[in-house]
Amino acid sequence: MISITHNLYNLNKLTWRCQIDNQYIWWRDGIIYQIYPRSFMDSNGDGLGDLEGIISKLDYLEDLGVDAIWLSPVYPTPDKDFGYDVSNYEDIDPRFGTLEIFDRLISEAHRRGIHVIMDLVLNHTSDQHPWFIESRSSLNNAKRDWYLWKPAAKNGRMPNHWQSIFGGSGWELDPITGEYYFHMFLKEQPDLNWRNPQVRQAMLGVFKFWLERGVDGFRLDVFNGYFKDQEFRDNPARLGLRGFDRQKHIFDTDQPEMIPLLGEIRVLLDSYGDRYAVGETFLATPEKAHLYSGKDKLHAAFNFSVNEQPWNSKKLFKKIMEWEELNQPDRWPCYVFNNHDISRSTSRYHFDENGRMARVAATLLLTLRGTPFLYYGEEIGMRDVALKRHEIMDPPGKKYWPLYKGRDGCRGPMQWNDHAQAGFSSIKPWIKLHPGYGICNVEKQLADPDSLLAYYRSLIQLRKQKDVLRHGSIRFFNNTPGGIIAYLRENDHDRVLVVMNLTWRPILYKLPAELDPACCTILLDSTPGWGIKAIGEHVISIGPAQALLLEFAPKKMNARKGG
Repeated sequence: MISITHNLYNLNKLTWRCQIDNQYIWWRDGIIYQIYPRSFMDSNGDGLGDLEGIISKLDYLEDLGVDAIWLSPVYPTPDKDFGYDVSNYEDIDPRFGTLEIFDRLISEAHRRGIHVIMDLVLNHTSDQHPWFIESRSSLNNAKRDWYLWKPAAKNGRMPNHWQSIFGGSGWELDPITGEYYFHMFLKEQPDLNWRNPQVRQAMLGVFKFWLERGVDGFRLDVFNGYFKDQEFRDNPARLGLRGFDRQKHIFDTDQPEMIPLLGEIRVLLDSYGDRYAVGETFLATPEKAHLYSGKDKLHAAFNFSVNEQPWNSKKLFKKIMEWEELNQPDRWPCYVFNNHDISRSTSRYHFDENGRMARVAATLLLTLRGTPFLYYGEEIGMRDVALKRHEIMDPPGKKYWPLYKGRDGCRGPMQWNDHAQAGFSSIKPWIKLHPGYGICNVEKQLADPDSLLAYYRSLIQLRKQKDVLRHGSIRFFNNTPGGIIAYLRENDHDRVLVVMNLTWRPILYKLPAELDPACCTILLDSTPGWGIKAIGEHVISIGPAQALLLEFAPKKMNARKGG
């Protein structure tokens, strides 16, 4: 029968800081927390989150245990796409603060051991950017070639068949010069011409500007769309519901020129020390993300195939295995269940209100081999905000409602407490609050040792204390029953088995034969009320929505041969 002891962890920050000096790589071993600034914390009572608000919550983030924050865009913007239409790459939008306040954010974050990652939107600018205003002013303007301009085709139609992902043609006729410019997204977001050497140098200058201010890394928005086919050839057709989906995107993205550019960006980052870049792979596939990451490219690239799966152990396991195999042996994966573009996992997967299944998701995200990305409010189980048609602000949501209701739902204000406006602001926020903030909020969960937030904190502490959970090897077990995902994290000193039940029924699980049940310690149990039930030799019952981290004695080291 199984003999199991419990081991409780209480992180000593000073001890942790000393332990990591010799081995800690922040972007590999750490946890990155995405902040959507306009929805995180409002400091000045205008209903919009800002940089001062983020500074005021750095202690909370330090206590949570995150190692870096990624800020969605805070640059000056006309807000046609909520900050992803940039009108100045080297300043802060006055609604968020100033460069001086941003510098203080960097300083205060670094003082707490928190790194800062900025979102760089370099595929396109706002049509209000001075570059584009110059470019469209005349056919012979010095910046004309900074964007993708084409005359009408011989038949008087669009230059080619390329579409905008936000709907309709990707070409917009400019009445000033009588030519078309290309926009992959909104017509107010004209795409840059990365083949122009001046554009390339200007963009590398943007990296340098923020690196000089102490920024630790960058998330590159739709980076693999920077280059388009030089001949502007039509994309091949395929079956799809809307124009953009009815094309194979061969010529308007993923051009070979991306690879040397990424090498140049990496050299620049490395020249500033331990800096980081992760790419949002546009129209992502695991193969694409793998192509763009490595020692001479990006540190990592997002692969969204995992979070696009239903909450099904076999489908999730298959995608995790594919991603892990692609990243062996010299690439480092990253994982994400939530961000500013997708429905929150609690709503997408219809998780229970008490957060039991959310604990399982947290365990999966934070114990896989790779860098985990958390999205603000994920740690308390925030859900999508339901909006009526007239409340929708997101451009594709307006265009495709009700088939697609946009991305506003996952961008609701952070729920800090049960006071007016959820403690986010002193006035009505820029976007609708979730009505459940009175029950689901940070203050309430901080006071509850059994809350989802408490579980996140315990799991993060354990991850920090156990080197094996940060960058140990990972081994999967294919003979697990349906509903279970299990894998072994191991190094020379530790072996931790992670077992998760993604269903609402108990499941019998047979421990791998190599693991000695007589020497097993429960490191963490997401449902202590169920505990761990031994059924027979090497067989345990995993409870409904239960996640277990079980530590076993390490494998005996092979005796070293004498010289």
